[in-house]
Amino acid sequence: MNQATDTVIQAADRLYKSHYGKIVSALLQFSPGIQLETVEDIVHDSFAAALTAWQKESVPANPAGWVYTVCRNKILNTLKKDKKVRPLSDTEDFYGIEPIFTESFFDDYQLRLLFACAHPDLSPKVQVVITLKYVANLKVEAIAKALGMTIDGIDKLLLRARQKIKTEQILLAEPPIADLGHRLTIVHKIIYLIYNEGYKPSTGNEILKEELCEEALLMNKALLDSGAGNSDTRALHALMLFSAARFKTRFGSTGQLLDLEEQNRDLWDQNLIKLASDFLNQSRSGTISTYHYEASIAWLHCTAKNFRATDWRLISKLYFQLLQMNPNPFVELNYAIALYYAGEKKKALTIFDKLQQQPLLNKYYLLNAALGKIHLLEGNNHKAKEYFLETLKQTNVEAEREFIRRMIDKSS
Repeated sequence: MNQATDTVIQAADRLYKSHYGKIVSALLQFSPGIQLETVEDIVHDSFAAALTAWQKESVPANPAGWVYTVCRNKILNTLKKDKKVRPLSDTEDFYGIEPIFTESFFDDYQLRLLFACAHPDLSPKVQVVITLKYVANLKVEAIAKALGMTIDGIDKLLLRARQKIKTEQILLAEPPIADLGHRLTIVHKIIYLIYNEGYKPSTGNEILKEELCEEALLMNKALLDSGAGNSDTRALHALMLFSAARFKTRFGSTGQLLDLEEQNRDLWDQNLIKLASDFLNQSRSGTISTYHYEASIAWLHCTAKNFRATDWRLISKLYFQLLQMNPNPFVELNYAIALYYAGEKKKALTIFDKLQQQPLLNKYYLLNAALGKIHLLEGNNHKAKEYFLETLKQTNVEAEREFIRRMIDKSS
C-alpha cells in the first residue's frame, strides 16, 4: 500500500466515522419516503465509490459534500426506477434543498436524528443501538464491544429494527413540535442508558467505554445548547458529570476494580464536580425528576471528605424519594445499602431479606456482593464468604470477578 492510497483510506475512514449518521439523516430528510435500509446501502456504496475515485483524483476539498452528492444522485435514480413511488416531475427542484455541509448544519441534523431515534414504537435497546450507529457514528464492531454484545447480535438487532421500521412504516424523521416534549423524555432515557453502558465495568474495550460516556455528554450538551432541553436535561447533565469526575479512579494502578470506599478522592476531577454542581443548581426550577434525585445523591458522594463522612442519612432519604417515584428492586437495593451505612441496620437487613426472596434479584451479583460486604463488616466472615462465592458465579466480567476474589481473601 503506497502513501497516497493510505492517505485516502484514512481520510475516508475519518469521514465515515464523523459523518456516516449525518449523511443518513440528511438523506432521510431529503427523501422521507425511502427505506432506511436502502439509504444505508447507498451510503456504503458511495463511500466505496469515494475510495476508488479519490485514489485516482485525490481527496476533494469538501469530501462530505462529494459523498452526499453521490448519495443524492443514487437516491434520485432509485426513486425514478421504483414504480411504487410517485413519478418525479421534470420541474421538481430536488437540488434546491441540498444541504450545505458545514458543522453547524450537521449539529442541527444530528439533533433531529436524535429525536427521530427516540421513536416510541421502538424498544429501548433498539433506540440505544440506532442512536449509537446514526447519531454517535459508531461502527457495528464498536457498538458490540461497548455494549458487551456480539457483532452478530448487533447485526440481528439492526435487521429486526429495519424490518419493523419498514413493516410498520415508522418514519425516522424529526417529530412534530407538539411531540417534542414527549420525545424529550425518551431522549433523556437513551442518553442515560448510553452513559450507563459506558460507565459500568464490562468485558468491552475501556477506551470505547469512555467514548460512550463522552458521546452521551455531547448529545446532552447539544440539547442544552439548542434550547430544546429543560430542567431534567440539566439534572441529567449534572449526574453524568459527577460520575465522569470519578471515572479514572474506578481502577487501581494494576487495573483492579475499586469500589467507592477504596477510590482516591484526591484524584477526583474537582473542575468537573464544580461544573456538575452548577448544572444541578440550574436544574432546580421546574418539577423534580429521577435525574434530580440521582444527581443530588452523586453530589453528596462527590463532596464528602471521605467514605465515612458521607451523609448516608440524607442519601437514604433521597433514595426513599426516588423509590416512590421509580419503584424497582434495583433502587430498593441502593436504598437498603444507604440505610445500613446510615446506621439503620435492622431496617436495611429487612429489605435485604425481602430482596433475596425475589428470583430475579437473588441472581443479581450486586445483591450478593452487597450482602457479602455487610456480613464482612459485621464480622460474619463465613457467611460473607458464602455470598462472595455465589457472586463469583453471577458475573463474567473479569474486573468484577477479580474484585470479588479479593473480598473472598478478606473473608477467609
